Amino acid sequence: MRAARIAAFAAFALLASCRAIPPGERPGAAPPPAPATALLAGVRPGPSIESLGLRADDAAAALGSFLESCPKLVQRTDASALTRGDDWRPACTAATAWPRGDAARFFAGYFETAQVGDGAAFATGYYEPEIAGSRVRRPGFEVPVYALPSDLVRAWPDDMPADQRSGQPPLGRYDENGRFVPYYDRAEIEAGALAGRGLEIAWAADPVEFFFLQIQGSGRLVDPQGEVIRIGYAGQNGRDYVAIGALMRQRGLLGDGPGQYPSSMQGIMQYLHDYPAEGAALMRENKSWVFFRELTGDGPLGALEVPVRRESSVAADPAFVPLGAPVFLEMDRPEADGLWIAQDTGGAIKGPNRFDTFWGAGAEARTIAGGMSARGRALLLLPKGTLARLGGQ
Repeated sequence: MRAARIAAFAAFALLASCRAIPPGERPGAAPPPAPATALLAGVRPGPSIESLGLRADDAAAALGSFLESCPKLVQRTDASALTRGDDWRPACTAATAWPRGDAARFFAGYFETAQVGDGAAFATGYYEPEIAGSRVRRPGFEVPVYALPSDLVRAWPDDMPADQRSGQPPLGRYDENGRFVPYYDRAEIEAGALAGRGLEIAWAADPVEFFFLQIQGSGRLVDPQGEVIRIGYAGQNGRDYVAIGALMRQRGLLGDGPGQYPSSMQGIMQYLHDYPAEGAALMRENKSWVFFRELTGDGPLGALEVPVRRESSVAADPAFVPLGAPVFLEMDRPEADGLWIAQDTGGAIKGPNRFDTFWGAGAEARTIAGGMSARGRALLLLPKGTLARLGGQ
């Protein structure tokens, strides 16, 4: 998921779900620059884990998700530069046989807390949408769900502008003349740029519902006979993501005034359904397109390639939070309080202490995720001895 998964209100946060502009920022404004790593942001010791008052059920769920993360955690390179794979081995070894009912003591025994920057946290929510779909195209199911196309590639260094060759090569395609060009955008794909290439893995019934599923980065398609097709993020076309919730607010479509739609996910979707032509044009202003793959195992999968779990998994910026690490949130929304495991990332989940909480699937998950916009403080849980080692570098 990238979340998968946009402005001053909860709906905008959901539209970004993994991709939001925090409250207080002008919609559409560029976010302030953030330090590039946790070490540059500043890392200092936090309070003892015993003082956090971890709930037994919350700690038990977090222990389960932590254990699922361990095979990746001990092998991957930590982009935050805070930890090394071997740092996690003692906790991961102990977690395999640790009784879930005593999970709070596990975290207190193997971890220490750390605050990144000022610790001021902002959290949104995302979920796994469930929408009507079909494996085959049929009347009422006309919206293609595409697999990752083979011509979506990164540019060769020689094809990049000279001033960009030190960064990651951009995504795009090579045209018939061998020139590297941007990949097809949303409008071009909807107009049939990928039709006839055998990339359709399924067909959705509602373009608006599918648009939101793309924002979330994964979901479930349910066909008329009840078959459930679980799909997950496979890639993105490299085009800029545009938050349509922010656009709608700028244009006076959302708010509390006469003729305006509520500033919520439901209000945004209602406008898109009430004005299909205008809504389609608005959605095309978001040039980003997400490609999918069918998931056959447990999931949905996060960026760590392990299943994300309701009320246990959170998306974070890997430059500031080691993926797989526990995170403690104390927020002004009690639903978001407690211990989470960083198992996912998101296009707008950038900077220290920016998180996106996962709420599972179904109507309740959709409601909670759609309304999640919380502020408070965040603490990382790092293997004991990490801070002393970092202090000695």
